[in-house]
Order: sequence, then C-alpha cells, then structure tokens
Amino acid sequence: MTAQNTKILIIDDEAPIRDVLSASLKDEGYQVAFAHDGETGLQAIRDFQPDIVFQDIWMPGKYDGIEVLTMARKEFPHLEFIMISGHGTIETAVKSTKLGAWDFIEKPLSMDKILITITNILSFQQQKEEKVLLLNKLRKSIALIGEAPSIVQTKQIIARVAPTNSWVLIQGEAGTGKELVAQNIHYMSARASRPFVEINCGGIPEDLLESEIFGIEKGAMPGVDRVKKGKLDLAQGGTLYIAEICEMNMAAQGKLLSYLDEKKYSRVGGHELIENDVRVIAASSKDLEKEVKEGRFREDLYYRLNVIPFRVPALREHMEDIPVLVSFFSDNVSRESGYPKKAFSEKAIEKMTSYQWPGNVRELKNFIERVYILTPSEFVDVHDLRFAGLIDKDDEKAVEMQDLSTFREARAQFEKEYLLRKISENNGNISKTAEVIGLERSYLHRKIKAYGIDTKDN
Repeated sequence: MTAQNTKILIIDDEAPIRDVLSASLKDEGYQVAFAHDGETGLQAIRDFQPDIVFQDIWMPGKYDGIEVLTMARKEFPHLEFIMISGHGTIETAVKSTKLGAWDFIEKPLSMDKILITITNILSFQQQKEEKVLLLNKLRKSIALIGEAPSIVQTKQIIARVAPTNSWVLIQGEAGTGKELVAQNIHYMSARASRPFVEINCGGIPEDLLESEIFGIEKGAMPGVDRVKKGKLDLAQGGTLYIAEICEMNMAAQGKLLSYLDEKKYSRVGGHELIENDVRVIAASSKDLEKEVKEGRFREDLYYRLNVIPFRVPALREHMEDIPVLVSFFSDNVSRESGYPKKAFSEKAIEKMTSYQWPGNVRELKNFIERVYILTPSEFVDVHDLRFAGLIDKDDEKAVEMQDLSTFREARAQFEKEYLLRKISENNGNISKTAEVIGLERSYLHRKIKAYGIDTKDN
C-alpha cells in the first residue's frame, strides 16, 4: 500500500490540530479527511472508509474517543486507530490499546513520530496481505481434488472442524491423503500462520520417539550437552501432526495422553512442566479400534483423540474422480518439471479408471509422473500406460505369452526397439532423434549406451 492510495481520517475538536496534521499528511501524499467530534467521526469512517484514523480521546459531544474506538472496531475490525491526547495518562493509553488501538501519541504532536507510526502500520498491513496471499496459494495447492460424494463429505467435515481446537483422528489406507486432510484442517484454522509440524511414528526407532516428541533435557542422554527441543516445542501455537500413531509405544502413548489432558509436559530427563498450546491431529493406516481390542493401543488415548473421527476413502471408492485427478497431477508435473502438457486418450483414462490402485492416490500421482518421464509423445495412449508399468490381469497374461521373464524386460525390449526405429528414421542423427522424440540429447545418449545400441552421431 502506497501513500497515494492510503486514506487517513483525523477526528479532533481542535481546528489547529486538524489543519496542521491534515496539511502535513497531504504533503506526504496521503488522502486525508477530518471530523470535529465523535458523532461526525463515526459517520466519516463509514463514508470515507479510511485505512488509518488519528483520533483525539477527549472530545465534546455525544461520543468521546474511547467510545468511537469501541464502536468502530466492532464494525471495522481491520481499521487501525492512533489515539492522541493533550492530557493522557498511562491508564488511558493501556485502555486504548486493549480496545484495539495501534498506538497512543501525546500532544504536542511530533510529525516524525506520526510518519514513523504510519510507515509501521502500512508495513504491517503489507506483510499481513502477503501472508494471506501465501496462505491462499498454499490452501489451493493442498486442496482435496474430487467431487465424489465421499470426497465432498470429507471437505464438509474439514470446513466444520478446522475453526475449532478439537483433537482429530484420521484413519485410512496408506496413500489416501491423510496428511493432506491434516494440512487442510490446519491451514483453514486460526492457527494457519503458526507452525504445522509433522512426525511419523513409523519412521523413528521406538526408544527415540518420546524424545523426538517431547524433547530432551541437557545431560539426560550421552552426548546431549544442551536442551533439545521436541516437536511439541516447535509446534507452539500451531498444529502437531502425528502420522502412524498406531506405531507409538505404550510409554509415549501415556505421556501424550497426559499432555492432551493437561496441556503440560516435561522433556525426557526433566521434571519441569512446560505449558504450551498445540492442536494435535493424529493419523493411522491401521484400524485403531482393532489395535485397542488386541492390546496394542491405549483405549483411553484412542477415545481422547477420537473427538472428531475422519475416515479418508480409498481411491477405489471414488473412481469417478480419476479423470480430474489425472488432469490435476498432469498439470503439476508439467509445471514443476517443464515437460509440455500431455493429453490422455479416452481409452487411457478408461484403463486407469478400471485399475484398482492399491497404493491409492499416492500411487496414481507417482504413476502420472512416471508417464511423463517415460512417454516421449505429448499424447498418452493405453500402450504408454503399459510401458510405464500399469499392469492389470489382462496385461499380465499378455506378458506371460511373450517369452520374457519379467515385465521390466518387456518394457526394456520395447524401449530399445523404439529407439532403434527412431534413430533409423532420422538416419542415425542422435541430436535430431532427441528433438523428435522429446528427450534431452544427454539422456538419449545414456539410453543408447545402456542398451548397447551401435550408432554414430552424424
């Protein structure tokens, strides 16, 4: 925001103050309006729609400055107020800031201080706008893709749950997008500007898990010569996402339950209770109710976490979303890797829709990236999917009919024959062949060497 498009309103019953302040701010390029009492000031706020208000506290008439501040902040919560007074007190200044005023300036006014205050407000507002833009961009990048009833329902639950501080438990098969659900909950909540911290219990040795979550006090373990912060420390004010909580050992489960109950914890080797504010979202690819029945997960922790239960559907449960998911992942790969956007034939889409995708959305995402890498053409058909490794039962039978022991060998044979044919069509010119089939020349050379193709670059 620049001076030229910044609107400042001055509300003061003293004409000399209004005139001097107004003239000085206009000289700096700001748009300025003024009012002589609280009642006309409130109306001017509604009519002029200022960005910043300079307002005297003690004014005659129906409303004083504190009353105008209180009423205006309810109607215009993002409007910034600077309170001014010739006989201010600490109590008045504290009351003003508690009610939402940016600052309190005593008369006689210092233009240097006023201009610095305005600059600070505009800088803060710009940072806030940039943060909002980044958050909106991030929200768009992590949006749940699909319009199947199960996905629509998931989005609706996220929208209802995100503004709360309730614990959340997300269950679903590997690759369904549990982390994406957790990210959506966080970035649609009031905690969006605070950290989103992740920990995967399945990827950490059992004896280190507790210290990773809660931290370690100095000297608690050999080689620990200073306090090591845990994930709860790092997530202060934000969200801690605990993936595969089903793999958490009983000791860590007990300590986590204690934290959820009291919002306090101690680091490993320490006795001091640390109080903090973190929302916990947990996820599991195993059925936790079954884990509880079989004695591998604490029943009290399960019910404590399961305030808001989520079940993320497997991809086979919303196959109608595959065309839009393919388009979305295709756009992402093209944008991030620089490949030209590829078009998928109707038969290719049908083929992908009939496949069961045991690895769920994650498998589909990785497969689309592989198609881009392995398919030279900008048009993708069924044979390209097979070449990239998509095999169903019919494909397996076809491969068995060929005298090749593995599908990898069949794919390599296909690739070698394809390159030989294209090199021959371009009279052995490797540079031209690379250009025609859409590969980097250096990458094509590596393929030629790998397959032992005998040719020369003319």
